[in-house]
Amino acid sequence: MADEPERAKAFVRWRLPKGLPSGPVAAYGLVIGLTAACAGLVYLQVDRPPPLVEEAAAAAPTPTQARPAGSLKLPFRRPHALDFRRLTLAERDDMVEVTSDGLRLPKISFDGWMPWIAYARRYDPAGPAARVGLLMINVGADEALMTRVIDELPGEVSLAFLPGTPDLPRWMKRAHAHNHETYLMMPVEDPEGLGERGIRSISPKADGAENVARLREAMARGEGYVGFVMPTPGPVSQSEAIARPLVQEIADRGLGLIEINPGPTPTAMYRLATDFGVGYARTSTVLDYKLARDGLDGNLDRLAEWTSEAWPGRPPRHDFGVLQPGDAAIDAIVAWHKRLAHQNAVSFVPIIGHFECRPACMARLREQPDQLRP
Repeated sequence: MADEPERAKAFVRWRLPKGLPSGPVAAYGLVIGLTAACAGLVYLQVDRPPPLVEEAAAAAPTPTQARPAGSLKLPFRRPHALDFRRLTLAERDDMVEVTSDGLRLPKISFDGWMPWIAYARRYDPAGPAARVGLLMINVGADEALMTRVIDELPGEVSLAFLPGTPDLPRWMKRAHAHNHETYLMMPVEDPEGLGERGIRSISPKADGAENVARLREAMARGEGYVGFVMPTPGPVSQSEAIARPLVQEIADRGLGLIEINPGPTPTAMYRLATDFGVGYARTSTVLDYKLARDGLDGNLDRLAEWTSEAWPGRPPRHDFGVLQPGDAAIDAIVAWHKRLAHQNAVSFVPIIGHFECRPACMARLREQPDQLRP
């Protein structure tokens, strides 16, 4: 029985210390306190959102300013020039006349724009004053060659298409897309009796009105070209009576004229072009002449060398050569163009850069001053 007081002491009921509140109020306080403590523990365990961007930027260390790296100054590079003038559909339509029989013929626009200027390929006038050019004639007889000519030759090479080329407007658009200036071959009667299929040739045996009608039929085969190329001197170009109505028609429609004339004597076509104010170019340089020394490669190099020769007191030279389509010719021009890129003595420009414009021609250009801008 002596152990009972000790056992009773071990089971003494715990009581709140004196001075602490008791009763229902204390119980509610205890519950609230425990709830707050649990909430605090939960808050500490939950991931907090990252700090605001502004706070993070303020807390980030200030980066040291990078030292500018040294670099070579790039040489001046002229902006890529627009190869052809931007013409709206309305402006193009204004340079087309639709005849009563459905032919679409070139004409001078209401504002005075002439097709031989509007459709010419532009070039950089700031290049070397000596100029060289190439004109590939009779394009269109062979579709495979025509494709290579358009796609592979440099854009500075101008192209003269046969009017009888099938689907000619599409091929001319493709040529423009590859930056080629385009012309039409004048359909003159071949001395050997050969002619284009579906094309009535201009003949010294036909009267003036009939030859003009045949010229208009050729005009209507394409659009967007600069003018006509007279392939060889003959009765049509040397007889003023035959040439006059043809050159008059070319002048009235604002087209240009090119003559391939190896002879030293000017033809009737040249004199008429000067009188009527027609833009005109002439060459005697036939590059693919079979008996030429060193062949086509040598002729191309000699053309550039002759043009680049400078003499005190003489104006800079310019000349362009003509040649026929052919695989060998295409390969030779591509290789020559690469060689030409390593010199700065001559400018390689389209045929428009070799045109002459006499006083009557300049007077016509001044009717639309924008035509005088390069």
